[in-house]
Amino acid sequence: MITIVLADDHPVVRSGLRALLDAEEDLEVVAEAGDVPDTVRYVRGHQPDVAVVDLNMPGGSTLPGIAEMHGASPETKVVVLTMQADPSFAREALAAGATAYVVKAADATELKTAIRTAAEGRTYLDPELGARMAAATGSTVSGPTELTDRELGVLKLLALGHTNAEIAEQLFLSVRTVESHRARIQRKLGTSGRAELVRYARDNGVID
Repeated sequence: MITIVLADDHPVVRSGLRALLDAEEDLEVVAEAGDVPDTVRYVRGHQPDVAVVDLNMPGGSTLPGIAEMHGASPETKVVVLTMQADPSFAREALAAGATAYVVKAADATELKTAIRTAAEGRTYLDPELGARMAAATGSTVSGPTELTDRELGVLKLLALGHTNAEIAEQLFLSVRTVESHRARIQRKLGTSGRAELVRYARDNGVID
């Protein structure tokens, strides 16, 4: 059973989502929240497998709230469910620590798939949004000259929110090799953490 804390500032939306998720045999909503502080409190109290959160809620920005949720329950995976279909918002959410990003315009099955995927510790992106993000990085850019072509490719995928294992699969490398590339990239660029890598990639034209 995958336990879920559901957070959205619209009660009608929460009610509909709860009915959708509770109808599944392997999904259980254990608490509902309407703002960021309550979300963090319920995550701390219930230690759910997944927190499904709106990107825009009262009580502070959800993005810093994601870090608070991880602090309150390190094993909880965060699935962002939002109206925001802009790739930049998805990148920021993933950089902040979200495991999955789904737009509310998507089919209901997408949310259930995202929750199950996130519960397994794997990153999930709304397919249409993921395609837009991939297309945006397909254009030719003049990347940082201090990085090799392979390191630049790894940086792009890191900035898009992919895990080391996913990058290894896409680039036909071992996870250990990807970890080594990531360590060299961070050493060369003087960065620490995914958020700084995303910021660097955006500022230097590696991603839009």
